[in-house]
Amino acid sequence: MKRKNPLLLLTLGIFSICNSSISAQNTAKEKDDAFSFEASYVGDLINNFSGGIKTGLSYLGMANLHVGFDTEKAGLWKGGELHLNAANTHGATPSADMLGDMQVISNIEAGDHTFLQELWYKQKLGKVELTLGLQDLNVEFANSEYGSLFLNSSFGILPVISTNFSAPIFPLTTLGVTAKWGLSDKFALLGAVYDGNPTDFEFNPYNIKWRLSSGDGVLAITELQYCTTVNSQPGIYKLGAYSHNHRLRNVGETDSPNYNLVGFYAYGDQKVWEKNHQSIGLFAQLGYSPSDVSINNTYVGLGANYTGLFTRKGDDALGLAFAHQHFTNELKSETTVELTYRCQLTEKIFIQPDIQYIINPAGTGVTLDNCFTGNVRFGLNF
Repeated sequence: MKRKNPLLLLTLGIFSICNSSISAQNTAKEKDDAFSFEASYVGDLINNFSGGIKTGLSYLGMANLHVGFDTEKAGLWKGGELHLNAANTHGATPSADMLGDMQVISNIEAGDHTFLQELWYKQKLGKVELTLGLQDLNVEFANSEYGSLFLNSSFGILPVISTNFSAPIFPLTTLGVTAKWGLSDKFALLGAVYDGNPTDFEFNPYNIKWRLSSGDGVLAITELQYCTTVNSQPGIYKLGAYSHNHRLRNVGETDSPNYNLVGFYAYGDQKVWEKNHQSIGLFAQLGYSPSDVSINNTYVGLGANYTGLFTRKGDDALGLAFAHQHFTNELKSETTVELTYRCQLTEKIFIQPDIQYIINPAGTGVTLDNCFTGNVRFGLNF
């Protein structure tokens, strides 16, 4: 007999619970408002013209399904929200097989997997939001609105986190508790504690085997956010710190079975000019990890976005950015320069031509020639 997909069963189970709660309401409108669906698909065509491991063309894609349930709209209690995000990634792994870069050319590269990305419950209590469950750290922490335009993974989560330890980020996440406190209209303070070691896909193919063992350690992170205006233009600035405690699996003669890795980061998104439907925004990302076990101890990312350059609706964006990470080993550093342009063809479809130049690709541990790539991303929302 064919085995049933446990991820599908889990999704159907949550759907059934939410649907039962909604059915208890008096009107069909209340049901529709309380329950929400969103689906999307993103595909990347990556062409390595020169350098790296080998040249060539590859394709990879990612499908996402988001299911939401609002307890207040369902007439149950105020401030409750249940969220599920299931994903399927498929296709090539260009950074691993073609380019050999450490920062990863595409932020949807994960191999062939179907898995649960997030499953959490959030409760608002006055100015405080508490979230419990399977969470992606990068949704709340260490993210940039302007940096999210770019394909390269470094402009999402900074490499001093993603390179140095197994963080709960795409594609593998872990259980955690997050608290967000709105101190005022300008300030917010975030803090979270996560299981310190996501279980690999080899032993956890659908990301539904959540093990909390002493060897996993703990990841703790905190972030202070400040919203302001400069010359009447909005901006947001973030300062963060993290600590990751973990037990090493393979202990050599000079290794300690336990280590505590710490790091700090700063983010800034600032709009600097706006006229009619056009605007220019700048972003900066800085990361530093002084720990002896850090592979990437310093990271700098900078970029600029021009929105509304060619469309009257202001729904296109041209971006230029660079990301530089410095290593503690003999490879020294890796730098990526990315030029990208995203155009919204319809309300639900976009296309995004992209060029990246990677200096000293460092993901293989050996010296490789610089890479020059021409890429195209497209996206569909349903």
